Amino acid sequence: MARSSITMLMVLISILTLANGSYLYPQFYDISCPQAKHIVRCVVEKAVAKEARMAASLLRLHFHDCFVKGCDASILLDNSGTIVSEKGSVPNRNSARGFEVIDEIKAALEEACPQTVSCADIMALAARDSTVLTGGPSWEVPLGRRDSLGASLSGSNQNIPAPNNTLQTILTKFKLKGLDIVDFVALSGSHTIGNARCTSFRQRLYNNMGMVHPDFSLDQSYDVELRQNCPRSGGDQNLFVLDPVSPTKFDNGYYKNLIAKRGLLSSDEILFTQSQQTMEFVKQYAENQELFFQQFAKSMVKMGNITPLTGECGQIRKTCRKVNG
Repeated sequence: MARSSITMLMVLISILTLANGSYLYPQFYDISCPQAKHIVRCVVEKAVAKEARMAASLLRLHFHDCFVKGCDASILLDNSGTIVSEKGSVPNRNSARGFEVIDEIKAALEEACPQTVSCADIMALAARDSTVLTGGPSWEVPLGRRDSLGASLSGSNQNIPAPNNTLQTILTKFKLKGLDIVDFVALSGSHTIGNARCTSFRQRLYNNMGMVHPDFSLDQSYDVELRQNCPRSGGDQNLFVLDPVSPTKFDNGYYKNLIAKRGLLSSDEILFTQSQQTMEFVKQYAENQELFFQQFAKSMVKMGNITPLTGECGQIRKTCRKVNG
């Protein structure tokens, strides 16, 4: 296709974008910053090679952003005179990470294409690249998000599913974002990589009096293993791999672990113990990795489209940590 025809096509798509207000498409930067995807991929690749855990951290960052005010990079904003950062919320404090990697990507993009690629799109691309680099599925990332002008500490505290939430509470939080039970089970599969802190699952090991108590949804040898490094008190930040079999490989091992009663978080194990419907999905994904990969990709695209800012809404931040002056 001739360049003039491509340009006309992009103009028409842009008009549709403004009219729709929420339309995202993978070719958004093909004219304005054709090297954008390559730049993101290169920085993520370097970061994951340096620290395998970073893949899970970048994937989680996108998730925690989208569940608060939509996929608008609000999680990246630091405290300022007018903004109370989401980084201080219970789900993010001492656990959300990868901000320096996003900074590095943004700096490279600003050099190549000043004020063109949004921080929100950077996170969406980094989440996809992190998945692929660890052996997971790939997908076309719809692009065209813009960045928020503010953050929501209360939204971060209230909307992000917590490790000790009930099944119904988590489902409700998903449904409020336009995601269903299939998305819930598939996106939980991201716990096939990464780590969790002792404080995230201690309640499964000890009762309110600090006494050891049996959790019959946990394999007993796994229970003993966990208690060795997650004491009754202290050690809150001690890290444990979410998938003890293949902790740095994106595969369907997460679901196999649930069936074997070796799901680390309560919010993981309830998928196999609290609902017949979610149990069936767990069994299907444990038996068929390709089925899991296909649904995970679909659910990631769906999650990435939670109330994005487009058109003239928001801005393209020059620095992801603060709004433009």
